[in-house]
Amino acid sequence: MKKKKPDNVVFNEDEKQYDAFLKPYATHLGSPQIKSNNLSPWKNSNIRKVNNSLKAEFDEVKAQYEQLMERYEYNNLVYASKFSFQPLVGETYHLYRNKNSEAFLSILAPDECSFEHLGSFRLGSDHIWEKL
Repeated sequence: MKKKKPDNVVFNEDEKQYDAFLKPYATHLGSPQIKSNNLSPWKNSNIRKVNNSLKAEFDEVKAQYEQLMERYEYNNLVYASKFSFQPLVGETYHLYRNKNSEAFLSILAPDECSFEHLGSFRLGSDHIWEKL
């Protein structure tokens, strides 16, 4: 039967020795009390910083998404329009609406044409239309 040591005695059962001097914390009854720090101000400050950082990142991603959707809509509009020629990469073309409210692509500039001008576009090397 083992003899139990008092709670205030630091004895290592594995090593069979007293090892209070090896502990990173105070072990004597007269030692200062271990108190946990109030971390609320630190947590609140960092939560606020993280939230601001994540909101800024979200706003950037949202702006990129909106730009991407705008490019998608323009490309959809141009590719869905009528044209009877093969557009050349790097050239500028103009999108109009005719009397029947149909969109069509033309090489004529807005000052040379009397149709409703919807926008001018340049065909990029990746075959994506860029609004000018």
